[in-house]
Amino acid sequence: MSQELNVTEAVHESPFRPRGWARWRFLTLTCAVFVALSGLRVITGQDMLTDAGTINTTLAFAVPIGLAGLGGLWAERSGIINIGLEGMMILGTWFGAYFAWTFDNPWIGLMAGVIGGMLGGLLHAVATVTFAVDHIVSGVAVNILALGAMRYLSILVYSDVPGAGAAQSPTTPSFPTLNLPWLPGALEPVADSGIFLVGDLASLVIGLTTRMSALTLIALLMIPVTYLVLWKTRFGLRLRSVGENPDAAESLGVPVYSFKYIAVVISGGLAGMGGVFLAIVASNIYQEGQTGGRGYIGLAAMIFGNWRPGGLAMGAGLFGYTDALQVRGGGEAVHALLLLLAVALLAVAVWQVRGDRKGLAIAGAAAGLLLLVWYFTTDSLPRELATYSPHIATLLVLSLASQSLRPPAGIGKQWRASRS
Repeated sequence: MSQELNVTEAVHESPFRPRGWARWRFLTLTCAVFVALSGLRVITGQDMLTDAGTINTTLAFAVPIGLAGLGGLWAERSGIINIGLEGMMILGTWFGAYFAWTFDNPWIGLMAGVIGGMLGGLLHAVATVTFAVDHIVSGVAVNILALGAMRYLSILVYSDVPGAGAAQSPTTPSFPTLNLPWLPGALEPVADSGIFLVGDLASLVIGLTTRMSALTLIALLMIPVTYLVLWKTRFGLRLRSVGENPDAAESLGVPVYSFKYIAVVISGGLAGMGGVFLAIVASNIYQEGQTGGRGYIGLAAMIFGNWRPGGLAMGAGLFGYTDALQVRGGGEAVHALLLLLAVALLAVAVWQVRGDRKGLAIAGAAAGLLLLVWYFTTDSLPRELATYSPHIATLLVLSLASQSLRPPAGIGKQWRASRS
């Protein structure tokens, strides 16, 4: 009876009670960030901060990160660390592009890419669950193996294909795009008005309702689907119990090994879908190295989101937004974010003073003042620094969020079934 109580308490995650407060906090923070960006646009005159093009590009950059993060969420909720997400995305890019090109059908490419990622997940599950290999070692091995294997297959398959070779595939067919027929046109005058918040909301709606790939819509739907499955079904409760306390779950009749396998294979499938997005939606071609570390950034988004789908979506959006800004606006657009970041750090410093954490308050205030000086003494960021702004944002966000993180209790631990 005590074990049953332990597993039930663990999967309900008391740090987030009441549950409704967690949802309201997420929505409030999202709205606060959008209002801050709207105000920053008015102050700095950088319309690119919230225009429809930036919103559309943010989606394109955030989707593969979010899918990788969802893959990490499924695996780590079952107690398995999945560093191999990068390799599973690579498998998705190659198989997705190859089958889409071969059959001239992006949907076949999507299925193939997802299956390719699932095979990577299965390999990771066999190593970590069945043979108790260290999770980090297994994940790194999957990444290295996927990179080398896809290079070999490219040489084998594309050597005689015009326009292709060892490092890239031929051009792939595209997924259909979705547009609302009348709403974007009706909102364009409002967006062009530049009115604080009103114009930004209009740009947001336009960016979300024009030129959206069908795969983007499917990827966005994966977020609420993951939440409903993991938090609102008996299957999800059992899977999360496996990641929190596998001994207690086993005592209640939960097949721990099976649930770990299922979670890691689904994890690989989601990462593979992210790879398909990169190969077919983002570029219409497979290229070696096109994942660009997004599997690792997806893990960072998952950690930022505290192993929850909503927070993960916010983290993926943040990293995708900084990437979109540096691509569309270069150093000037990213430079404007220095002001927002400086104000945020000063606010955090004040909050730390209220919590009697003087050391953190001093560090936050010093960093905020340095960023203010940097902002007012320069007009733009160096191109090289702007290019790495998503990675810098990753490190900064994780360092600020580290104090409130609550991973599953059984994550990364080797487990063996009890012998009666």
